[in-house]
Amino acid sequence: RMQKLNKLPKETCTPGLRPMTEKDVPAAHALVSKYLEKFKLAVVFSEEEFAHWLLPREGVVSSYVVVNSSGEVTDFCSYYHLHSSVMRNPKHNTLYAGYSFYNVATTVDLTELMRDCLILAKNEELDVFNALNCMDNERFLDDLKFGIGDGNLQYYIYNWFCPTMEQKDVGLVLL
Repeated sequence: RMQKLNKLPKETCTPGLRPMTEKDVPAAHALVSKYLEKFKLAVVFSEEEFAHWLLPREGVVSSYVVVNSSGEVTDFCSYYHLHSSVMRNPKHNTLYAGYSFYNVATTVDLTELMRDCLILAKNEELDVFNALNCMDNERFLDDLKFGIGDGNLQYYIYNWFCPTMEQKDVGLVLL
């Protein structure tokens, strides 16, 4: 019943959506950096760090850009892969999980971009896709039928003066 309820299309619907390449790094970096400026706590990537963390690597990180008809990068979505061993199960050895990383929607609806992200993750044969309730993620969690997990992720930031803040003010995803 859950499979029927959460069934996704096989193909994405956002025109111009494709895997990010090295050539896209400067524009994607600028887009994500500008987006992260609105948060009270966020990473500040150099272009080199952005490429290191977000250029696609099979089984590690998947990043996609939306490119308009003029060749400009307008939107970005990404997720990292973190697989877990399944213990004492005769049928399955590994749970293949994707975790929402950094996502920026400027020309498409964030929910539609993330629906496409779910489709891309499913096409990579991931079993589950997780997303924290930080940044703008609250805007798509209910519509895309994300279930609430059984715990709260808390960050303890060492060596920084960091006041308590709401999830919506956090633009940081730690691996």
